[in-house]
Amino acid sequence: MVYAGHINKNIVAQLQALGCDAIGLSGADANIIQSHKRVHPSIDYGFVGDIDEVNAERLMQFINSGLTPVIAPITNSPKGQLLNTNADTIAQEIAKAMSLYYNVQLIYSFEKSGVLLDSNDDTTVVHSMNRSYYSALKEEKKIFAGMIPKIDNAFAALDSGVKKVIIGKAEELTNLINNSAGTKITNE
Repeated sequence: MVYAGHINKNIVAQLQALGCDAIGLSGADANIIQSHKRVHPSIDYGFVGDIDEVNAERLMQFINSGLTPVIAPITNSPKGQLLNTNADTIAQEIAKAMSLYYNVQLIYSFEKSGVLLDSNDDTTVVHSMNRSYYSALKEEKKIFAGMIPKIDNAFAALDSGVKKVIIGKAEELTNLINNSAGTKITNE
């Protein structure tokens, strides 16, 4: 609830201050993202959701009315259960759904400067990464933990019509948009 409330509304307020007419939502609002509770034969993941469908038409209604949706990673099941859903997966699924209507570029912004060869050194940014380089870095254990799902989601987005994926530091958003910072994920 912190994501859908406090954090979401702070992001909306900051966008409003920059002249961007934003609306804060969760995946449950307006039934934007349908999901189901994650099922595993031996692990109870609690209230973790896996996405079934993104309502791209509803998102387009917000966009076409001049609003920028800011979506918190809370989804709902058809039974009305709220579920915590991976934010990187939500971004990828929304980008994929919207790529049917728009030329979509996905930017994963977080606290690091991009994909790093040394997770403790922001100067070791990998500027471009394709699948074979990614596989090699995983095998060498240079990419691990939370970065793996982020990069897997990046490749899934590219495979589904998203034109460009960049991973980098949130504070460098303008440079990420202009391809002068972060890690560009490519299918090449």
